Amino acid sequence: MTSNTQHDEQTPVDFDTLADNAFSRRQFLGGCVAFGATSFVSACATGTNKAQAASPLVFSALPASTADNVVVPEGFSWQVVAKWGDPLWSKGVEFDQNSRGTGASQELAFGDNNDGMAMFTKEGKHILAVNNEYVNRGIFHGNRADGKPINADDVRKSKAGHGVTVMEVTEKYGQWEVVKDSAYNRRITAPVRGHALVKTAANPKGDMANGTFNNCGNGETPWGTYLACEENFNGYFSSSDDTYKGSAEFKRYGIKNKDRGYRWAMTDERFDISKNPNEPNRFGYIVEIDPTDPTSTPKKRTALGRFKHENAEVVVAADGHVVVYMGDDERGEFLYKFISKNKYNKFGRNTDLLESGTIYVAKFSDKQTGEWIALTPATTGMSEAEIAIHTRIAASKVGATTMDRPEWVAANPLKAEVCCALTNNKNRAVKPNAGGDDTAVNGPNPRKKNNYGQIVRWMEDGGIHTAKTFKWDLFVTVGNPTVHNDAYAGSSNITEANIFNSPDGIKFDSQGRLWIQTDGKYSNKGDYANMGNNQMLLADTSTGEIKRFMTGPNEAEVTGITWSKDKKTLFVGIQHPGEKGNSHWPDGGSSVPRSAIIAIRRNDGGLIG
Repeated sequence: MTSNTQHDEQTPVDFDTLADNAFSRRQFLGGCVAFGATSFVSACATGTNKAQAASPLVFSALPASTADNVVVPEGFSWQVVAKWGDPLWSKGVEFDQNSRGTGASQELAFGDNNDGMAMFTKEGKHILAVNNEYVNRGIFHGNRADGKPINADDVRKSKAGHGVTVMEVTEKYGQWEVVKDSAYNRRITAPVRGHALVKTAANPKGDMANGTFNNCGNGETPWGTYLACEENFNGYFSSSDDTYKGSAEFKRYGIKNKDRGYRWAMTDERFDISKNPNEPNRFGYIVEIDPTDPTSTPKKRTALGRFKHENAEVVVAADGHVVVYMGDDERGEFLYKFISKNKYNKFGRNTDLLESGTIYVAKFSDKQTGEWIALTPATTGMSEAEIAIHTRIAASKVGATTMDRPEWVAANPLKAEVCCALTNNKNRAVKPNAGGDDTAVNGPNPRKKNNYGQIVRWMEDGGIHTAKTFKWDLFVTVGNPTVHNDAYAGSSNITEANIFNSPDGIKFDSQGRLWIQTDGKYSNKGDYANMGNNQMLLADTSTGEIKRFMTGPNEAEVTGITWSKDKKTLFVGIQHPGEKGNSHWPDGGSSVPRSAIIAIRRNDGGLIG
């Protein structure tokens, strides 16, 4: 079948060779990637036997859907747990469909556009920490004629719609609900300690950052804390001086004289870069929060670098050091990992393990090997503080591999296998990234104008997460075989029955199965014909099998995933339904569309993760 969409000239590589090397079905047979080293094959086979025995994909795969609703397989049920505007305290008020709330009501309510989340337990209580990434301005301010904020209370409400929500939830008669007035319920502001580059008029010492916002994916630590990841922070800053000339560092991080319509500088000069040029340097970090201690102060972990963080996948390496894998979600940016200076102590205090260590950036070879390059004063010519604040620039200096928007990273709990969703990149082999780095087609990013995305996976050499070298392949290269018969048809584990685009959130469950959530095009035509709405799929990385498990409502992203402690409930996020005006989910009728968390269960009460 020939393509009905033009991609200009073909990629300047032998795609057949790349396909054989990077994502041939042969590599999935036998339950392991053919990395060549006996130690890897042995370790991988051991994990595979466990995974294959415990995690068959036992459900009837769903067809693609364009229904304005959540759809799950036969034998499963879902319910809404919390949605934008739901009050967390009795003194709050129920969501107003006409006004969409006020600053005061939003400060007491669940935020908008929930994304990454994790469940914690303490003394039998279930505590859910959730990112509220951003607000759908046209819907959030839909009470205004042009859907834009016009006064101080609109800005107050917008700020309150962002950040992190911590709330207790409980299960009653098979249904989950928020526990109003729980001592654990709170909305987050977070501090950061810094350097001259983070000192501002409001905070001359540079030791506090008032607030956290645009928190995308997440992570959780073995010592019971939550990691919220600041992503597109640049879109909140603007300049009251139209002639203001931003720095080269501002350009690299996308900070301009105009914001994305939030208008926060209208009431808060911190967001006016002509008056407070260091303020943007206080955002773009990973924030560590203790959801089980309402009196604790969140901390920005600057040692993990500053960029557009997607998520933070935390593992304890065999040598005891803590490793955090991170993606920088922008076209042509990089994949990182942090290795702690000190080791994890199962019986001791680990509260400052993310305070110090070394950050590394990935460099991939087309021969399916790679290395982690340390970002240090010696390798970059930058100070440690400069590396922490301008991490992208440091990574460019050492020649890291430009990637197709590195989103969530996930580590398999049953074997030393790590995956990263590379969601898409229309600029691949078209133009350089914001730092001028080359974005030519390369091994893990094998297609020009990559509309579909792929999932790269790697095994650290020696099977230890602190290794400095690795072997890699592509677990799946997403495409559309109903439209294309070339590179854009995808790898052999993509079929007419499971097609999707733009893998975004990914997470391994306790059985070693990979859940894949999408945030892509839902036009259902052209390159995206037959794909329907965004969705969630389940994959067996030992065999390459991928099955569609859930479909979302119209114009929504499926993002955020966690489980109840007993693994009988799967919590999933539905973000920005109706972002173009064509949804009334979840309340139906003529109601305002509202982002929400849903709970999915098996009807027989069995395990789901």
